[in-house]
Amino acid sequence: MRNRPLRPLIKSLCLATLVSLPTGCSTVGNAAKSAYRSAYYATVETFGVHKRDILKKKVVQARDDQREAEEEFKDALTRLKEVYSVDGGELEKQYNKLKGQYDSAAEKAADVKARIASIETVAGDLFKEWEAELEQIKTMKLKVASKKKLIDTRERYTELVGALKKSEGGMTSVLEKFNEHVLFLKHNLNAVAIASLKGEAVNIQDEISNLIADMQASIKIADQLISDL
Repeated sequence: MRNRPLRPLIKSLCLATLVSLPTGCSTVGNAAKSAYRSAYYATVETFGVHKRDILKKKVVQARDDQREAEEEFKDALTRLKEVYSVDGGELEKQYNKLKGQYDSAAEKAADVKARIASIETVAGDLFKEWEAELEQIKTMKLKVASKKKLIDTRERYTELVGALKKSEGGMTSVLEKFNEHVLFLKHNLNAVAIASLKGEAVNIQDEISNLIADMQASIKIADQLISDL
């Protein structure tokens, strides 16, 4: 049996175990973050992994995070409906399920937020490099084709980030209201209190349904960008 070539294997490992690039608010300064990323890019490029590959991997991860978040919020919608349809002795049990679902949804929302920041960092580095390298292409036909690809890719990327941020904002809004319900129910596990909140429950259920639609839209846009990269 012939051994698998080493270089493709290392490339696969680089993509499968991408080091988390420093993004967002941290104690590391911008210059240090930039130096770290440059060193990281230089290292993985020796194994045939380029910024485009890294961005594609992160977009795939963002799409998958959105799918998982969608399932979490669907489950949250189910839990809310269950809580507000219970009349008596099952209230505490349903509350505990709801609290657990809130925690899971909040964790997944945090994953999505972190993924967006990571995508923005790598995309910014990729587009900066792409623009600089365009100047090195002297054959006009090749330069025009590459520039068009850059413009198209950037448009897809901008559309994706806009969709991701829209759904992230929706998650934040839903989680705030979701948490209010969880806290209220924590101290009011009785049928009268539950009945008093049913109107509010309908509102948050509608908001979750709208959020799920936004997530599905961002997943579709991610699939389009993945096919272009």
